[in-house]
Amino acid sequence: MTVHISTKPNRSHIVHGRTSLILPTLGRTGKDDKHPKGAQFLSVEDSMSVVHSTQGRLTPVSEHLLAEPVIVARMAEATFGQDHPVDWKGMADDYDVIRDHIARVLPGFEDFNARVRTRNGFVLPNPPCDTRSFATDIGRGRFTVSPLEYLTPPPGHLVLQTLRSHDQYNATFYGLDDRYRGISGGRRMILIHPEDLAESGFQDRELVNVVSTFQGVDRRADKFRLVAYPTAKGCAAAYFPEANGLVHKENVARVSNTPGFKAMFVRFELHKGGAAVAEVSASGEAAGELEPTPAG
Repeated sequence: MTVHISTKPNRSHIVHGRTSLILPTLGRTGKDDKHPKGAQFLSVEDSMSVVHSTQGRLTPVSEHLLAEPVIVARMAEATFGQDHPVDWKGMADDYDVIRDHIARVLPGFEDFNARVRTRNGFVLPNPPCDTRSFATDIGRGRFTVSPLEYLTPPPGHLVLQTLRSHDQYNATFYGLDDRYRGISGGRRMILIHPEDLAESGFQDRELVNVVSTFQGVDRRADKFRLVAYPTAKGCAAAYFPEANGLVHKENVARVSNTPGFKAMFVRFELHKGGAAVAEVSASGEAAGELEPTPAG
C-alpha cells in the first residue's frame, strides 16, 4: 500500500503499490480556519535555520480539504482509539498543542509557541557557530582527508550531472529560462563542451536520445537538445527532473547512499528529426541563434 498526502496531482501518484490512496490536503496558501479555536498556522524552517510561522490567506479550492496535521491526527485516532494516551484530537483542533510537545522534546524549541509568534521567528541553535563547540570525543571539529577519485567513463561516453535552472526551486520549475547560463525557452537539453560535441559526431542543437549505462544496464531518455557550452571537457549537464530517469537505482554513493545524479555515464543517439530548428535561444536572441555563456 502507498498513501499520498498531496496538494495537487503529480507523477508519484502513478508509481504506487497494489493499493493506493491519495488524500488531498490544503496547500500552504489556503486558509486553515475550520477549527474549534479558530484559524491555525504552521511553522517552517528556512535555509538559514530560522523558524517562523506561515499562514494561508486564500480560499481553499474545496471546503472538504483538510490540513496535513488534521489528516495525520485523525488517522492516528482512528488507529489507536479515543482512549489512547496521546490527545490526537487536541492536536488536530489546536496546533499549539503540537508545538508544546515539540518544545518539550527538541533542544532549541523551548517556548516554541511564544517565539514563533514574534515578527522574525527565531534561530535554531548551531553549537559550532554559537559557542565553537563540537559533539565529538575531543570537543573540537575533526577534519578528514579522502583520496581524490576520477570517474572514468567507457569509450564514447561522457560524465553527466544534473542541475537546476535559475527559474527552479528543488524539483519545481516556474519557467523555461535559465539566466544563470544565458538559456531561454527550453529545458530538455544537454550542455556539452564544443570539443566533445565535435568528437561525438553530432552538431550543435541536434536532437538526441540519451542513454546512460551502469553495470551493463542501459536507461534511456528521449528527445534532448545538444547545446555547445563551456562545460568541463568530458563532462555534460542536464536539468532535473527531466534527466532523473537516467539514474540507475544501484548507482549510489558508497557511504551516504545518495543517488549518482552527478556521476552518470552517457552516450547519445540521434533522435528522429534531430536536425530540427532549436527550441531554445540565448536571452535577447532569436530562436535558432543560441550562444550560451557562462554565468557571471
